[in-house]
Amino acid sequence: MPLCLSYVPIGLACGILLHAAGFNFLMTALVSMLVFSGGAQFMIASMLTIQAPLQTILLMLLFLEMRYALLGSSLSQYVRGTSKKFLLIFAASLNDENYAVNYLKFATDKTWTPQNALSVEHFSLLFWTVSNLIGSLVGSFITINLTIVDYALTALFIYMIVMQIKNNLTILIIVISGVIAVITMVWMKSTMGLVVATLLASLIGFALEKILVKKGMKKSFLLKKMKPNAGRKEISKSGD
Repeated sequence: MPLCLSYVPIGLACGILLHAAGFNFLMTALVSMLVFSGGAQFMIASMLTIQAPLQTILLMLLFLEMRYALLGSSLSQYVRGTSKKFLLIFAASLNDENYAVNYLKFATDKTWTPQNALSVEHFSLLFWTVSNLIGSLVGSFITINLTIVDYALTALFIYMIVMQIKNNLTILIIVISGVIAVITMVWMKSTMGLVVATLLASLIGFALEKILVKKGMKKSFLLKKMKPNAGRKEISKSGD
């Protein structure tokens, strides 16, 4: 319930912004259920307001949502033995917040079942979709300055970046990706520059980390941890 209630304010804001970007009631409902990602939906609204090409939006969504492949794989050990239909529905309604709840419950509660986990996903999806729809209705009665879309998206992704900082190498790649994004967008004069910048920054980060680890520099300044890790063992111990 706390998770579901936390969706209400951000869901209302997302619905308002989607309406401002041209989404009607039905389209808002569809994108809420089929995409089910606050970051992705805010990005869609932002890129549509600047008339970004469809292929750019799809590519950016692909890169943004690829993290769910990793999140889903970490839950796969807990949903073994279920049907393919169950896995399809479970994967389609997975997002960051209900993943965190379910992973913690699976790791600390032996009675937690895949059906319980699916219920968490569906309740969170219900609250998110309804909040989006209410926001869409509210947006039809008020006028929104579309500049707020860029502000909301920027604030959201700054938060996502801060939450993912684990070492100094991450900070370096953040700076490099920002510089590359500016250069590629000026050079290409298109939002496709963001896609190119994403790929280049990812490859540079991967290559640097591989070189540092290969040379035995795990304790180097760039790989120095910024915050402690909370693995499954630590979570299980705290649950005990």
